Amino acid sequence: QVQLVESGGGSVQAGGSLRLSCTVSGNSNNMNCMAWFRQAPGKERERVARINMRDAETEYPDSVKGRFTISRDNAKNTMFLEMNNLKPEDTAMYYCAAGQTDSPYCSVRAGGYKYWGQGTQVTVSS
Repeated sequence: QVQLVESGGGSVQAGGSLRLSCTVSGNSNNMNCMAWFRQAPGKERERVARINMRDAETEYPDSVKGRFTISRDNAKNTMFLEMNNLKPEDTAMYYCAAGQTDSPYCSVRAGGYKYWGQGTQVTVSS
Protein backbone atom coordinates (compact mmCIF):
# COMPACT_ATOMS: atom_id res chain seq x y z
CA GLN A 1 0.00 0.00 0.00
CA VAL A 2 0.99 3.56 -0.67
CA GLN A 3 -0.15 6.49 1.44
CA LEU A 4 -0.25 10.06 0.20
CA VAL A 5 -0.82 13.08 2.42
CA GLU A 6 -1.26 16.58 1.01
CA SER A 7 -0.67 19.82 2.86
CA GLY A 8 -0.21 23.50 2.14
CA GLY A 9 -3.65 24.51 0.96
CA GLY A 10 -5.29 27.70 2.12
CA SER A 11 -6.97 30.92 1.13
CA VAL A 12 -5.20 33.59 -0.91
CA GLN A 13 -6.10 36.59 -2.98
CA ALA A 14 -5.85 36.57 -6.74
CA GLY A 15 -2.25 36.95 -7.82
CA GLY A 16 -0.95 35.21 -4.74
CA SER A 17 1.03 32.00 -4.39
CA LEU A 18 0.79 28.70 -2.55
CA ARG A 19 3.03 25.67 -2.33
CA LEU A 20 1.38 22.29 -1.91
CA SER A 21 3.24 19.27 -0.58
CA CYS A 22 2.50 15.58 -0.95
CA THR A 23 4.31 13.21 1.38
CA VAL A 24 4.57 9.63 0.18
CA SER A 25 4.92 6.62 2.46
CA GLY A 26 4.51 2.88 2.23
CA ASN A 27 5.56 0.59 -0.58
CA SER A 28 6.09 3.29 -3.19
CA ASN A 29 9.18 1.96 -4.94
CA ASN A 30 7.20 0.82 -8.00
CA MET A 31 5.37 4.12 -8.42
CA ASN A 32 6.84 5.72 -11.54
CA CYS A 33 4.23 8.41 -12.19
CA MET A 34 2.88 11.13 -9.94
CA ALA A 35 0.46 13.93 -10.56
CA TRP A 36 -1.65 16.69 -9.09
CA PHE A 37 -5.34 16.89 -9.87
CA ARG A 38 -8.02 19.29 -8.74
CA GLN A 39 -11.77 19.19 -8.48
CA ALA A 40 -14.14 22.09 -8.00
CA PRO A 41 -17.74 21.58 -6.84
CA GLY A 42 -19.91 20.34 -9.68
CA LYS A 43 -16.95 19.81 -12.00
CA GLU A 44 -14.93 16.84 -13.11
CA ARG A 45 -11.53 16.11 -11.65
CA GLU A 46 -8.87 17.65 -13.87
CA ARG A 47 -5.15 17.16 -14.09
CA VAL A 48 -2.97 20.20 -13.32
CA ALA A 49 0.49 18.64 -13.45
CA ARG A 50 2.25 15.31 -13.82
CA ILE A 51 5.80 14.13 -13.41
CA ASN A 52 7.47 11.02 -14.72
CA MET A 53 9.60 9.71 -11.87
CA ARG A 54 11.88 7.86 -14.29
CA ASP A 55 13.18 10.92 -16.13
CA ALA A 56 11.64 13.87 -14.23
CA GLU A 57 9.73 14.94 -17.35
CA THR A 58 6.83 17.24 -16.44
CA GLU A 59 3.64 18.23 -18.21
CA TYR A 60 0.94 20.83 -17.62
CA PRO A 61 -2.36 21.69 -19.26
CA ASP A 62 -2.67 25.13 -20.83
CA SER A 63 -4.84 26.36 -17.96
CA VAL A 64 -1.89 26.35 -15.54
CA LYS A 65 1.17 26.32 -17.79
CA GLY A 66 3.64 29.00 -16.78
CA ARG A 67 2.01 29.43 -13.37
CA PHE A 68 2.28 25.99 -11.74
CA THR A 69 5.43 23.92 -11.24
CA ILE A 70 5.57 20.30 -10.12
CA SER A 71 8.73 18.99 -8.49
CA ARG A 72 9.95 16.22 -6.24
CA ASP A 73 12.43 15.65 -3.44
CA ASN A 74 13.27 11.97 -3.56
CA ALA A 75 15.30 12.12 -0.35
CA LYS A 76 12.22 13.34 1.52
CA ASN A 77 9.69 11.26 -0.44
CA THR A 78 7.82 14.44 -1.15
CA MET A 79 6.25 15.99 -4.23
CA PHE A 80 5.45 19.67 -4.52
CA LEU A 81 3.18 21.92 -6.53
CA GLU A 82 4.27 25.54 -6.64
CA MET A 83 1.35 27.72 -7.70
CA ASN A 84 1.90 31.35 -8.67
CA ASN A 85 -0.36 34.10 -10.00
CA LEU A 86 -3.37 32.25 -8.66
CA LYS A 87 -6.78 33.02 -10.12
CA PRO A 88 -10.27 32.57 -8.68
CA GLU A 89 -10.84 29.76 -11.19
CA ASP A 90 -8.02 27.83 -9.50
CA THR A 91 -10.27 27.37 -6.47
CA ALA A 92 -10.71 23.63 -5.89
CA MET A 93 -9.74 20.65 -3.79
CA TYR A 94 -6.27 19.59 -4.86
CA TYR A 95 -5.23 15.93 -4.80
CA CYS A 96 -1.90 14.22 -5.32
CA ALA A 97 -1.87 10.86 -7.04
CA ALA A 98 0.61 8.08 -7.70
CA GLY A 99 0.59 5.24 -10.16
CA GLN A 100 2.65 2.69 -12.00
CA THR A 101 2.73 2.13 -15.73
CA ASP A 102 4.68 -0.01 -18.18
CA SER A 103 4.31 2.75 -20.77
CA PRO A 104 7.15 5.26 -21.18
CA TYR A 105 4.56 7.97 -20.59
CA CYS A 106 2.46 8.79 -17.56
CA SER A 107 -1.30 8.90 -17.86
CA VAL A 108 -3.15 12.18 -18.29
CA ARG A 109 -6.30 10.63 -16.83
CA ALA A 110 -7.27 10.24 -13.20
CA GLY A 111 -7.98 6.57 -13.89
CA GLY A 112 -4.31 6.03 -14.58
CA TYR A 113 -3.39 6.61 -10.94
CA LYS A 114 -4.05 4.01 -8.27
CA TYR A 115 -3.26 5.90 -5.08
CA TRP A 116 -4.72 9.20 -3.95
CA GLY A 117 -4.38 11.57 -1.04
CA GLN A 118 -7.29 13.02 0.90
CA GLY A 119 -6.99 16.44 -0.73
CA THR A 120 -6.19 19.96 0.39
CA GLN A 121 -8.45 22.94 -0.28
CA VAL A 122 -7.24 25.94 -2.24
CA THR A 123 -9.45 29.03 -2.30
CA VAL A 124 -8.57 32.09 -4.36
CA SER A 125 -10.58 35.26 -3.86
CA SER A 126 -10.83 38.11 -6.31
